[in-house]
Amino acid sequence: MRHAFANIAFTPAVREVQARDGSRAQYARAFESGDEVRNAELGPDEAAFIHAQRSFYMATVSETGWPYVQHRGGTPGFLRVVDAKTLTFADLPGNRQFISVGNVAQDNRVALILMDYTHRQRLKLLGRLSVEESAGEARTERTMTIHVEAFDWNCPKYIPMRFEADDVQRALDARDRRIAELEAQLAEARRT
Repeated sequence: MRHAFANIAFTPAVREVQARDGSRAQYARAFESGDEVRNAELGPDEAAFIHAQRSFYMATVSETGWPYVQHRGGTPGFLRVVDAKTLTFADLPGNRQFISVGNVAQDNRVALILMDYTHRQRLKLLGRLSVEESAGEARTERTMTIHVEAFDWNCPKYIPMRFEADDVQRALDARDRRIAELEAQLAEARRT
């Protein structure tokens, strides 16, 4: 079964380096054999992971060939899975440089990296971005739609474990409530 991400990412130069460093045969077996293509459509696991994310990084390419990476963030669910091949998110006002929007006007290819530091998971997506201007909506300047071409789950080996401040605060609040309960029980036991 061929892997859609490898079909795009494993260029001749990449395959040459894989061969030189000894991983080529392994990747050829695992990613490039068979007629059926996998990892071209998002499944339930990918949809759930995407929905839970609070941010992602999006790379575009300029007319001069330079990559540009931008961070996008919001509340969980701001990056929506419309269907197995489509993601969308609202482009909110920022620094107004419009580098990503300008880049995709010339080359609509994008790469996304979604990180879950708490669970040490990373999802890489390749796709094509279309931009629709949002007339009359107060905060949204445009709707960004990503047409997914491939994805790959990446090795967690070097992902540092980090926690969201909200999650840490909820854990601390729960701990503090439990301590108060135990102190009340202890005080009651001392009175009896």
